[in-house]
Amino acid sequence: MYDIKALYQAKSTADAVALRQAHPEAHIIAGGSDVLVQMREGKRAGVELISIQTLDELRGVSLEPDGTLRIGSLTSFSHITRDPLIQKYVNVLGEAVDQVGGPQIRNIGTIGGNTCNGVTSADSASTLFAWDAVVELTGPDGVRRLPVQEFYLGAGKVDIRAGEIQTAILIPKESYEGCFGHYIKYAMRNAMDIATLGTSVNVRLSADKKTVERARVAFGVAGPIPLRAAHAEALAAGQPVSAELAERFGQAVREDINPRDSWRAAKDFRMHIAAESAKRAFTESVRLAGGDL
Repeated sequence: MYDIKALYQAKSTADAVALRQAHPEAHIIAGGSDVLVQMREGKRAGVELISIQTLDELRGVSLEPDGTLRIGSLTSFSHITRDPLIQKYVNVLGEAVDQVGGPQIRNIGTIGGNTCNGVTSADSASTLFAWDAVVELTGPDGVRRLPVQEFYLGAGKVDIRAGEIQTAILIPKESYEGCFGHYIKYAMRNAMDIATLGTSVNVRLSADKKTVERARVAFGVAGPIPLRAAHAEALAAGQPVSAELAERFGQAVREDINPRDSWRAAKDFRMHIAAESAKRAFTESVRLAGGDL
């Protein structure tokens, strides 16, 4: 069923990097929810695989000394959803990845695999963009960290250099402190489907809950890679909380997105649901933050 040339089992992160150097054409496999399916379809026939599935050092969620939230790249979707730190600080990420596939996929699929695929429809991607996540890569020259916006280079392409593996996703304290968010996935079915559009919003309100100090909104499937809507974010900053602001916020995202026509949805329809979902996600984020529209 699977045409595999060779399978190498990494014993540590350093060993995985060494194997990547020794076998530069080999593909990394962790949960296998994407790689094995592609192999069965013949898209990766005859490949070499480097398995990092047993590297527990790349699993789990923790807080670094400076308050940065660290998510190991091998942490499964189901573990992210249930993790107490995620629930406390970035609950929207747990909600987003809980909409990936079905329970079996969420038990084996990993946050690293979801981002390294580089696809705009990844349910984790828009939320990571909206929370200014940082991608950690480990390679022959040590550790390299770059903003998630720079990690995505194009449709299906990410900035992973020779010998590197992704080791963590980081969310800085200043990106999540005092912030509350909501994710909306629009798909053809209620479950087991790829997003037609994914919308992630988060807000930080003033102490009296009357003013939007900061707003972030990011989309999946609104362009070749996940993207932020800067016009909407600028429009909301410093403005009084109101239903009118939510409406204007939703309409402003049209300035930055560029969805395509596909068999899943026409561009005009994606533009419509982007504006509506941004408004709804903004409204819910304000409610979660203690505001009243």
